[in-house]
Amino acid sequence: MRLGADGIVTGAAYVPSPNCDDRAAGEVVTLLVVHSISLPPGEFGGDAIVRFFTNRLDPAAHPYFAEIAHLRVAAHFLVRRDGSVVQFVPVNRRAWHAGESVWRGRSRCNDFSVGIELEGHDTAGFEPAQYRSFAALASALQAVLPLSAIAAHSDIAPVRKTDPGPFFDWRHCLSLLACD
Repeated sequence: MRLGADGIVTGAAYVPSPNCDDRAAGEVVTLLVVHSISLPPGEFGGDAIVRFFTNRLDPAAHPYFAEIAHLRVAAHFLVRRDGSVVQFVPVNRRAWHAGESVWRGRSRCNDFSVGIELEGHDTAGFEPAQYRSFAALASALQAVLPLSAIAAHSDIAPVRKTDPGPFFDWRHCLSLLACD
């Protein structure tokens, strides 16, 4: 994987999301935020996540979808269970992934972060292919961006969020990043 000047990563499928805007002039991306998502909750596969991040989720398709279809959110990337990567927002733009958030005393984490969603849930582990793809993606981002920290969504919004959850293997993930 390689991050291009246009903010798009080669090796990722690009599905543009409208749920983003321009970063403030001179804003530097220093934080990588790790999320997890499954739609419906606890179910993997299908196109619901892509539909959700592109405002095309059918609220009648599942009772949970009726609760969230109105939301306008997207991470920069999604890493599927098989390790495939989908990009929704160029990294030079601000994706709407963190919501109300604070990292090391600084609020509005969307302003200075890149969000990576892993297809997963708080009650299940992640796949080896996801860790490998996450590490390759994070390395490609680190090669270009001045990333200085990596945090869980639960770290930046602890009252609202629990992801990526207790089954995310931080030690393994960080060991893969150290080897790249």
